[in-house]
Amino acid sequence: MNSLGSLLLWVTDHGYQVLLAGLVVVFCVREPRSRRKIVRVLLVLGGLVVGAVFLAAAYGKMKPPPGFAWSWPSSVRISLAWFAIQVESYHLLPPGAANAFAHFLPFFELFLGVWLVSCIGQRFSSLVASFTLCGFMIAIATAYHRGLKIDCGCGIGPPEEVGPASLLRDGLKFLLPALLVAIGAFWIHRSSGAAPLPESTPAAPEAV
Repeated sequence: MNSLGSLLLWVTDHGYQVLLAGLVVVFCVREPRSRRKIVRVLLVLGGLVVGAVFLAAAYGKMKPPPGFAWSWPSSVRISLAWFAIQVESYHLLPPGAANAFAHFLPFFELFLGVWLVSCIGQRFSSLVASFTLCGFMIAIATAYHRGLKIDCGCGIGPPEEVGPASLLRDGLKFLLPALLVAIGAFWIHRSSGAAPLPESTPAAPEAV
């Protein structure tokens, strides 16, 4: 499991760079058909990158604390109880709602990560991912604005205090890839629907 967590963290750290490099290639290609092929490949990569973000977040929230081994449901229950404390520290939800949200969010992130990696319905999965990440960033921004000195609770990488650094990380490494996938998925859908039909060969005149 530790190897899986390390792999997910590496993808979340460097995946956006691959997508940005691919975006440069897309703008350099002029031929529409070749451009669509490149975008389709980037959408698959983008699904893996954004999916890894949510899978890493779910893994980070559910992995056992130091000194504990993976066990279901004991270690997961302990990890989610600790995450509920982090959610409550934002002072956005009452304790009961914060606890329910803390037990719901990691499984939602796990589902969304698998959905994104599958590349099924990418227009919708990438939109859900973008709105979810925007919600996280709004929560971080409000906590920083109120002067709270708390861990962002993202579950990705080492603990990081809410503030400009965590907002920059989330915006560049997480939200930007999700937006690129959403834009690319909608563009492919639109361009495929608007693709011109092949011209039909005129029928030869019938012999009299």
